[in-house]
Amino acid sequence: MMATDTVRVPLVEPGTRPELKPVEDRIMLERGRISPLYRVLLNSAPIAQGWESMLTAVRNRTGVPADLRELIILRVAVLNRASFEFDAHIPHAQRAGVSQLKIAAVRELELPSVFDETERLVLSLTDHMTRDVEVPEAVMERVTQRYSPAEVVEIVATVAAYNMVSRFLVALNVVH
Repeated sequence: MMATDTVRVPLVEPGTRPELKPVEDRIMLERGRISPLYRVLLNSAPIAQGWESMLTAVRNRTGVPADLRELIILRVAVLNRASFEFDAHIPHAQRAGVSQLKIAAVRELELPSVFDETERLVLSLTDHMTRDVEVPEAVMERVTQRYSPAEVVEIVATVAAYNMVSRFLVALNVVH
């Protein structure tokens, strides 16, 4: 836990900076609201715009099944101690059909047997990418045998993107 509960940069109040209107409109279109994360990102219009575009692609425009995507996001949040991200994605995981049992299990240091073979493989990749950066050849071989090149890129990009998200949130102390 950090010594402060204060976000480390100002939250930009939507509608207060006319030059941000196109970015805010895009965020609203894709997200339906401007969350505290985006209120921090709006301190830099180019970063907010690029972030929104990339994360929308990762979350909404890939072939990664929603339940698997949300398990990845929750696991990354756990490993990076990004409670804001974890809490924000519980409803998404539930809507994607992830059971409460699996949502709770993703918090365990060692993954319990509640996960099926596919989930365990992708969560193993997630753990290696997040904890170690490098993925053992044996794990990557199993991933590339199970998934097409496009699917591998999309799964790896999902893990990488949410490592970026969670590390950004933790560094700037975005907790609610």
